[in-house]
Amino acid sequence: MIQPLRTHRLPDGGRYDQSPVFDAAGAVRHAFTTRLGGASQGVWTSLNLGFRRGDETGAVQENYRRVAAWLGVDPARITATRQVHADTVIRVRPEDAGRGVTRPAGWECDALITDVPGVTLAAFGADCCVLLLCDPRHRAVAAVHAGWRGTARDIAGKTVAAMTAAFGTDPADVLAAFGPSIGPCCFDTHEDVPRALLTALPGELARPYIAPLVGGKFSIDLPGINQALLARAGVPGDNVHQCRVCTSCRGDGLYWSHRRQGNERGVQAGLIAWQDGEGPA
Repeated sequence: MIQPLRTHRLPDGGRYDQSPVFDAAGAVRHAFTTRLGGASQGVWTSLNLGFRRGDETGAVQENYRRVAAWLGVDPARITATRQVHADTVIRVRPEDAGRGVTRPAGWECDALITDVPGVTLAAFGADCCVLLLCDPRHRAVAAVHAGWRGTARDIAGKTVAAMTAAFGTDPADVLAAFGPSIGPCCFDTHEDVPRALLTALPGELARPYIAPLVGGKFSIDLPGINQALLARAGVPGDNVHQCRVCTSCRGDGLYWSHRRQGNERGVQAGLIAWQDGEGPA
């Protein structure tokens, strides 16, 4: 389903968005952050959540504290990916809480899964797809970063499979939400990217989301391919929320965009947690 995100504007100038797909779960705290409401300065103004962008560590830590306060989660238990555009999925256990934020991650991965209540998972993007998943039956959640390389490796489908292996998740129960990312309107690329996608994925899956452009380039619908991968993994289309907000289109500075800003930028995040004592039995 394609629906707008639910926008929350804060008195301190912050803004974050939420998906209605998780409403039925009841116990899910989640957010897709924007650039607004942070403590960072310079090219990272203002809400940058990336420690490896050149920003001051203290400013990034303060940004996490603000986001945690908005969501009502423990900032010391936010746990983050250390992304390498691959397909590794890590299960976060109680002793892992805080990795990637309050202490070194100790892993390289593009997806995290957990069934530990109160642990908030975070994945990052600045045009790449950020995808949040929830299995309300087993009280499990996931945060996924899917650039085109991770998409070619089916990081979305592998995350669903990892949840099944770890928690007994039935893919038919999974709820999924895509945050803002680059859309086919702006993701124009040379032949190497569509060739890699068509080589790695079944042509009938990827081809509908790749369109030729004038001048020998191609338009790529990255959210569309990832939704097709979720469908192949068994996640029903009615359980998937696409917001179809393009980070690159927004010239007003609401989102970080590598296509628009290059390397002098921050990152936004998708964050998700299952809260203690809440939700269906």
